[in-house]
Formats: sequence, C-alpha cells, structure tokens
Amino acid sequence: MKQLLVFLLFAALFCWLMFSPIYKHVLVIRQALLQQEADYLLEVGASGRYGYIDGGMVAESRKRLEGYGFQASSLLYEVASTSGVEADNAASPLPRGIGIRLRITYPYENLLNIDRLIGVEPPSDDARIAGGGMKMSEYVPSR
Repeated sequence: MKQLLVFLLFAALFCWLMFSPIYKHVLVIRQALLQQEADYLLEVGASGRYGYIDGGMVAESRKRLEGYGFQASSLLYEVASTSGVEADNAASPLPRGIGIRLRITYPYENLLNIDRLIGVEPPSDDARIAGGGMKMSEYVPSR
C-alpha cells in the first residue's frame, strides 16, 4: 500500500515537473503579446495623425490577437485619458500633452490548474492577465 501511495505521489510530481513549464511559457507568451499589442495601439493612437484609439482600431487589434489564438470575445479593452475626456472619439482627438491610457485584459483560461498537483491554488476564474500603458498624445490640430 505504501508503495502504491509513493508511486502516485511521484507520478503526480513527475507530471507537474514535465508540464508546468509548458503552461507557464504559454502564460508568459500571452502576456507578452498583450503588452506588445497595447504598445502598438498606443503608438498609433497617440501619434500626430490620430490622437485617439477608436472602435475600429480595437476591432483590428482583436483580429490580430485572434490570429495568435486568443478568443476575441474574451479580450477587454479599457481606453481612457488623463484629463477625463473620452479617448476613443475620432471626432474630437486628444490634443498634444494629454495622456491616453490603454489596458487589454484576457482570462487565464485554467492554464495553471496543473499547479493543484503540488498544492498551489491557481488564480480565480475571474482573474485576468493584462498588458497596458500610457502615452502622451502628439496630435496637433491643423488650422
């Protein structure tokens, strides 16, 4: 009986040691992709040409991330400005010097459930990984 218990514990630990790094790499890659996409959207949106991040830019971003395996419906985008003015309105771009904040979040999707084998509790179902940042608008209205 002891041998069976030792075998089961060893098998569980062995499975965790083999597969946990793979899931952790997937998590790291997902977070890096979210941060890369947030940086790109901020660079484009805060440029002198736009001064906003509108729904069209967000829709294109969803398509790009969907190409990497994300579920587009699970992605949440939060766009705001440092002045409190809408940062997603193409009709009134943010003038130079006002910051545009962007945060993209995505659920963990049970990636870390294998950690239960060693007694580590995975993140809750509503926990999300995120990428984001802030960039000052460079938009100058033409006269």
